[in-house]
Amino acid sequence: MAAFVSRHTESFATAPQIAPQDLAEIGAMGFKTVVNNRPDGEGGAEQPSNAEIEAAAKSAGLHYVYLPVISGQITEQQARDFADLLANSPGPLLAFCRSGARSQNLYQLAHMVSGK
Repeated sequence: MAAFVSRHTESFATAPQIAPQDLAEIGAMGFKTVVNNRPDGEGGAEQPSNAEIEAAAKSAGLHYVYLPVISGQITEQQARDFADLLANSPGPLLAFCRSGARSQNLYQLAHMVSGK
């Protein structure tokens, strides 16, 4: 898992799709919040559900947020919600989606709408 995490700042990183069994390692890496930006079912039956990942995150003592966004269709409100998460969630924060790119784009848009 560690090899797939892309650290963008001290307080923010992205990753491709994670599995429930990855959450203990994510916690051991120092992350405090995990944000799931991938809609349930987007990847078919092999994609773990939000509920499965949330249960594993909570079991690992992590703050967990489900903020699904559709690739190429991120709204201003979703960017504002993400900016709020960045400002108010325990850090560091790890966001994930299918490849990590959508989460990184959401991060950049969040900074644009928040002016930070």
